[in-house]
Amino acid sequence: MEPTPSVKPFVRIHDEDTGKTKWFLSWQWQVILTSMIGYSIFYFVRKNFAFAMPALGAEYGITNKSFGIILSLVGIIYGVSKFLNGIIADRANARWHFAIGLSASVVINFLFGWTADLSHWITGQESGPDFINAFVMAIAVLLVMNNIAQGSGFAPCNRLLVHWIPPKELASKLSIWNTAHSVGGALVSILCGSIIGGMGVNLSSDTSVVARIAENLGKDVTDQAVITAAEHVGAWQWCFWIPAIIGLAGVVLMWFSVRDTPKSVGLPELEGTKTEMDDNDTAAGYKEFVSKMVFKNPVIWMLAIADLFVYVVRFAIFDWGPKFMTQGAQAFTPKEAGWAVACFEIFGIIGMVVSGFVTDKLFKSKGQRVSAIWMVATAAALLLLWALPKSWGFIPYCIGLGLVGFILYGPQTLAGVTAANMATKKAASAAVGLVGLVSYGANLFTGIGIGWYADRYGDAFWSYLYPVLAVVSLIGALFFALTWNAKNGYERANEIKR
Repeated sequence: MEPTPSVKPFVRIHDEDTGKTKWFLSWQWQVILTSMIGYSIFYFVRKNFAFAMPALGAEYGITNKSFGIILSLVGIIYGVSKFLNGIIADRANARWHFAIGLSASVVINFLFGWTADLSHWITGQESGPDFINAFVMAIAVLLVMNNIAQGSGFAPCNRLLVHWIPPKELASKLSIWNTAHSVGGALVSILCGSIIGGMGVNLSSDTSVVARIAENLGKDVTDQAVITAAEHVGAWQWCFWIPAIIGLAGVVLMWFSVRDTPKSVGLPELEGTKTEMDDNDTAAGYKEFVSKMVFKNPVIWMLAIADLFVYVVRFAIFDWGPKFMTQGAQAFTPKEAGWAVACFEIFGIIGMVVSGFVTDKLFKSKGQRVSAIWMVATAAALLLLWALPKSWGFIPYCIGLGLVGFILYGPQTLAGVTAANMATKKAASAAVGLVGLVSYGANLFTGIGIGWYADRYGDAFWSYLYPVLAVVSLIGALFFALTWNAKNGYERANEIKR
């Protein structure tokens, strides 16, 4: 148990609207805001790889198919890790859990920057098939390790939130917290786009380097993508080292600023969150509770499948966007690609907050209903983006991509919120972990699938990606709609007990 702070929490100054003491509200918002910052930093040491991919492909000839296989593998590993960490998080100290996971990611990202040196040390070569194979293997191993560690990011945060936020406020406040996804994604996009477009060694005057990059990309030596890559050789390393330094700051912040539960600082537990099934607090009792409220709960499974289709759209845009926009049909610069993905995330921030308040205020905390409607709107936005003439240029494309993010990130947030409410605070992390496990199966499509088709069909494939994603969005809407009338988890738990 955490020590009680030196200032006593039961200062009898009540908030007339909520009936809570100001000390509770102060602690609640400290936990929400600090964990937001901490989780956004997790994105700095995870999503940075998407921006290193174009440079690695240009400098070393790693194919889209290879990247796709790696992305699929690590995505599944992350989903499994998120699920297992969700089960652990329900009964572990969130502060320790989070700090250990982020620290591991920081160390692994420092190692990422030296993968070329590691491959050289193993093979004794600086190029050629053996060097590339060793390089790809080193990247894959480190990405697997990183995604195992990354699974301990959301799970402890989810535990914190369901213990500090009442169910009737969860959608609105958790939608604010979930902006951490997009804040982290937007900032790492801007940062790493600037690193790739502004750092590294300029070797554009070295004809052998330019020729090798042109061969790796399958383009002419005068192509802008070739010249840009040659001007920033080695910049990809800093895409790992600089975010790792930021990650260290995140570990320190979380360690000193959050506490596990209200009880750990001498405050009472949340009203209305105790069920008749909570009386048995043994390991066996927890196992029985999770079995009934999560694994045997068809609503959780429907939410998980719906979230799978949400993530197909999200990953297709986030993971492949930088490569497509710089080396595909759009032909944007790395900085422009970074800002375009950031626009997707920034608009997503607004969309998450709006969807949360709409859920609590207009739909009586029925997040599944809002998600179903929003996914239909996502399909329409994707078709609109697809119809934009390329001649309109960068700004309209950013706005269109931002519109997709604004709508899509509502369901992305609400799937977890709804699952947490359906499982109650006792099994919330396990439920969200199961949803995450299923949803990260999206990597099989966005990883291997997109990588293979992009290598085979090039720009022709990208031209039809958005209509395909629109169909995917409509399927997701259908599964959300199947849970339209599902009951709150606290009601269900008491009915099961009786």
